[in-house]
Amino acid sequence: MNQEIEEVKVLIIGSGPAGYTAAIYAARAGLKPVLYTGGQPGGQLTITNDVENYPGYPDGVMGPQMMDDFRRQAERFETDVRYGMVTSVDFSQRPHKIVVDDQKVILADTVIISTGASAKWLGLESETRLNGKGVSACAVCDGFFFRGQDVAIVGAGDTACEEASYLSNICNKVYMLVRRDEMRASQIMQKRVMLNPKVEILWNTETVEILGEDEVKGVKIKNNQTGAISDLAVTGFFVAIGHEPNTSIFKDFLDMDESGYIKTIPGSTRTNVEGVFACGDAQDHIYRQAVTAAGTGCMAALDAERYLAELELV
Repeated sequence: MNQEIEEVKVLIIGSGPAGYTAAIYAARAGLKPVLYTGGQPGGQLTITNDVENYPGYPDGVMGPQMMDDFRRQAERFETDVRYGMVTSVDFSQRPHKIVVDDQKVILADTVIISTGASAKWLGLESETRLNGKGVSACAVCDGFFFRGQDVAIVGAGDTACEEASYLSNICNKVYMLVRRDEMRASQIMQKRVMLNPKVEILWNTETVEILGEDEVKGVKIKNNQTGAISDLAVTGFFVAIGHEPNTSIFKDFLDMDESGYIKTIPGSTRTNVEGVFACGDAQDHIYRQAVTAAGTGCMAALDAERYLAELELV
């Protein structure tokens, strides 16, 4: 069967704040970008309710509405937004070869990767059902909604400690649920939460279930040493057990860190492959905010435009 082949100047893979911002800049530069949304058009923000910390939305905005605004702005400048999943890539030669849905072949002069990262979850039914209704994977994003309340956070690494400390500045009480009798976090981060009077660490503690029908009412926990089961009365439940970048299809070509985040040349979005740029949470394991993702999306489009200009392709 003959595969359909199309040539493009700029191909954007992914459709969160980074991808759509890259599209806006590339389109306004006359580069006629093609953007494939991936399996979750709009990215993680489509499962986020209220977004109150993105500039320009003084009254806040629902995550799906915000991503729809981004998409419409990109399309206004004639970005070709397409629904489809990139299933394989070949960055070994130029133009770069990208296969969509195992069928269509794109030959791209430049590629902007904005595939994001996915939060790791515990796998509980109640966790899925109450996501956005008291369950969150981002304390910086959602902690404000629980000011003055009692909350729980599960995790034992530096991120969990950072988020527990952040929540302690907003919330009345923070229960930190740690599965073992020790943490993976650095000593300085462990000390910070252990000395924090508003953080109570529950060692050897597993989450059995999150309680509540339409909003979080508490969490059922189990002590791994004694087997005792008890309930904690909390109104917020934060999962901080890590994120997984959506970058596996690029591993044969791009340099990554041990967790799979794409390495970029400092001060740019350039990767180790010429003409391939990475932005957003696919390369950022530190900030992971919509506004920082959008910023790197802008950078990627500008980097791609300069690269094309150097090759005299624009």
